[in-house]
Amino acid sequence: MKKSKRYRAAIEKIEKTKKYTPEEALEIINQLPPVKFDESVEVHLHLNIDPRKTDQHIRGFVSLPHGTGAKAQKIVAFTETQVDEAKKAGADIIGDEKLIEKIAKDKKIDFDVVVATPEMMPKLSKIAKILGPRGLMPNPKAGTVGTKIAEMIAEIKKGKAELKTDKGGNIHQIIGRRSFTPEKLLENLKVLIEAVQKNKPAKVKGQLIKSITISTTMGPGIKIKL
Repeated sequence: MKKSKRYRAAIEKIEKTKKYTPEEALEIINQLPPVKFDESVEVHLHLNIDPRKTDQHIRGFVSLPHGTGAKAQKIVAFTETQVDEAKKAGADIIGDEKLIEKIAKDKKIDFDVVVATPEMMPKLSKIAKILGPRGLMPNPKAGTVGTKIAEMIAEIKKGKAELKTDKGGNIHQIIGRRSFTPEKLLENLKVLIEAVQKNKPAKVKGQLIKSITISTTMGPGIKIKL
């Protein structure tokens, strides 16, 4: 496949065999030829895990200090005890038993994130098979079930992102946009790496992260020193 002139110009700025410091890599990204939209800046982590073993999978969340630059997520808050708090925090929908019945009947989802207070969890079990496969079922470990619903909503709006290994034992995560300053991208990158390290499976011995590559949506990968 023939590469574009812009892509070839980007490649010329990168030494294929070299591993750059995060600061160097982000400065290269800052200097890449522009495109007609605000590209995502993506980090690809290859991990020292056996993806065939479920106890080595990583699943969690990270709150990036500067967010990802993605469009605002539509949040539904299932609560009976903290309705006012959820509204003030910016929940798009206040979920109740009527909404649960509607979802159970229609099996349609028109939101991106679900948070809930504990008293709603038994009621949400009715639609667990609908929410679960979409990764929307509230979970205390993911910080989407709790007694402080306003704080949960604030974390999501701030830039909370899901960490999840794929079938090849990799994590792919957007850490911002080309319009972000290198300093903001660096802070997000450091928080992401720390979060992955904290989620290291107990069965994994030695170094968890085998390699890190960073790229823009349309740009080549840049290898980063561990």
